[in-house]
Amino acid sequence: MDDKNRSIRVLLTKSQLDGHDRGVRYVMKKLSESGMEVIFTRYGIPDDIVQTAIEEDVDVIGISFSTGSPLIIASDVMKKMRENKMDSISVITGGIIPTDEIPELERIGIARCFGPGSFAKDIVNYINSIC
Repeated sequence: MDDKNRSIRVLLTKSQLDGHDRGVRYVMKKLSESGMEVIFTRYGIPDDIVQTAIEEDVDVIGISFSTGSPLIIASDVMKKMRENKMDSISVITGGIIPTDEIPELERIGIARCFGPGSFAKDIVNYINSIC
């Protein structure tokens, strides 16, 4: 299959230490129903996210948070992505994102933050608009 006919490939990932995965699993289902190919993983360290994105040849990375500081993990991921020249892959975040961290997340290159109350259809539409 050539790139024009290839499904959008999305890596959705969540920390191994975070058991609250109902939301990300729902988003995974909706992305799949819209025709996207979804890879769901749990990461131990930010390097795991980048390595999986490389191995799976994804178009978008979605990192879900319900604990911890998204800014710390996202900063590490974006740094590793720059080191690996992965500029064509968009990174979005979802879940519990402290409002005061959103401007900094966007500054470091996070394409979009989807917090509590976001609709899965908006995530689907956003990904379709950037791919």
